[in-house]
Amino acid sequence: MKTLVLNAGYEPMSVVSFKRALVLVLAGKANVLEADAARPVRSEQLSLDRPTVIILTRYVKPPSARTAALSRRGVLRRDGHRCAYCGRSAATVDHVMPRSRGGANSWTNLVACCRSCNSLKGDRTPEEMGWSLLVRPEAPDAGRFWLREVDAPAEVWAPFLELGRAA
Repeated sequence: MKTLVLNAGYEPMSVVSFKRALVLVLAGKANVLEADAARPVRSEQLSLDRPTVIILTRYVKPPSARTAALSRRGVLRRDGHRCAYCGRSAATVDHVMPRSRGGANSWTNLVACCRSCNSLKGDRTPEEMGWSLLVRPEAPDAGRFWLREVDAPAEVWAPFLELGRAA
């Protein structure tokens, strides 16, 4: 089980193992907001509920240069798993400017694409195909995007992720 770590201002900071969360709590650097009482952590002298959400006791300034690493999963996530050419469900990614023509592996050159559009397009540009992009490929906003684990968050995290979005 993973633990959601919130900054002192309730912004999601990271997702860590419950062991790391316990270390932060026992060191006085974090407080438990939600815990799983059904699966306590026991030692010879101590029994604690397994933390599922913790909040740091002091505000930590997030690095301003934090960016999401480029990945196939990230491109699909950014585009909502929808094909940038036809709008259907997408499971592959496509280089808008094909790599064979000098296209880069970058957020601005990769889009989610369905298998049929990807096969049809081949090594041509959308203009050569007479197609237009339904989305403009851009690097995702820094925000929560880099937290991979919030793709399928634990139920107990939901209220805290909503708080972080509203802030």
